[in-house]
Amino acid sequence: MPKQQKSQKTTPRKKQETKQRRDPLKIGIAYLFCHKNNTLLTITDATGAVTVARASGGLFAEASRDEPTPWVAMLVGKHAAQRALEVGISKVMVKLRGRGGNRSPNINSAAAAAAIKAIARTGLQIISIDDVTPIPHDSIRRPGGRRGRRV
Repeated sequence: MPKQQKSQKTTPRKKQETKQRRDPLKIGIAYLFCHKNNTLLTITDATGAVTVARASGGLFAEASRDEPTPWVAMLVGKHAAQRALEVGISKVMVKLRGRGGNRSPNINSAAAAAAIKAIARTGLQIISIDDVTPIPHDSIRRPGGRRGRRV
């Protein structure tokens, strides 16, 4: 009598998930630099050593005059936040920065607000928002000399 072959059980294997699971404790830092000419957003891991996502106004604006607008800032925030979600970051600390120094320390607040709202709407949880604009405490001398800039 011929030997019977053992029938191998064919159990369906579970598909391996291609998307990484979102770790609820994975925290990143979002560096948002808004000034009168552009909006820059860089998202890093918690240490700040590894850049996860990066975007600027030049990616979305057709003309350079459109780069500092709130609309482009919203697109910048949305793009960078989606890239961070793909990597697995779920929470973000936002560090907001303006031009600083003896130039105008003001932040392009409309663009900054639009970018922060876009980050929140894509699904990243915002832990804190800090203003890290460099402010001189010894009043750096403005360029132009004693008699000012002669036009």
